Amino acid sequence: MAENARDHRDSQGGQGRSEYHGVPANALPLTASEDRQWATLAHFGGILGCVPSLLIYLIFRDRGPFTAQESKEALNFSLPPTIAAVVANILVFVPVIGNIFAVIATLIWIGLTCFSVAAGIHVNKGQPHRYPYNLRWIK
Repeated sequence: MAENARDHRDSQGGQGRSEYHGVPANALPLTASEDRQWATLAHFGGILGCVPSLLIYLIFRDRGPFTAQESKEALNFSLPPTIAAVVANILVFVPVIGNIFAVIATLIWIGLTCFSVAAGIHVNKGQPHRYPYNLRWIK
């Protein structure tokens, strides 16, 4: 395969360009509907924990202001319950008290799901959402 790329370069007059081109470093800004869509998905992603909102925040924060604001809000909200749920799921394996932590982990997930879906519906209407109980660790 390397020889094919070298042959392709040589056939272009020795310009040194390979047949594979990279994506430009500057991605296009999001349109208004895309901005709202990714902001909504950041909140709905709370159903799965903090990972979806973290990825959306890291990828799209410079491309859309509404997405940056809402994914940061969703990340700040979903991070502490995700950490608590991971700890509770680890403590499930403790013999005597494991069942209690299984119930706690389930309640954390149910609460996170309810708040995330409500916020996602609110943001999908184009209105910013603020969770009533949020630590806002990420500024």
